[in-house]
Amino acid sequence: MMGQQNPALVIMAAGIGSRYAGGIKQLEPVGPNGELIIDYSIYDAVQAGFRKIIFVIRHEIEQDFREIIGNRLEKSWISWASHVAMLSRN
Repeated sequence: MMGQQNPALVIMAAGIGSRYAGGIKQLEPVGPNGELIIDYSIYDAVQAGFRKIIFVIRHEIEQDFREIIGNRLEKSWISWASHVAMLSRN
């Protein structure tokens, strides 16, 4: 018999948003009470039993993410993976 699984939600939020005019699109309120799109994803995941959330974000927006998202969630549920863009030489 297998042990109880502890699934993790991985949110890929390192996009640049070059077509988005202003701000950090992942942190813009969209709901009637200021909810973020990420809030809806996290809510559904928690309802499904997820207790670990991993954010993959750009280093440049890490501080904003930690302040805004970190204040909304149980701290023990969050892990951060900062993405650093790699440039290739031709």
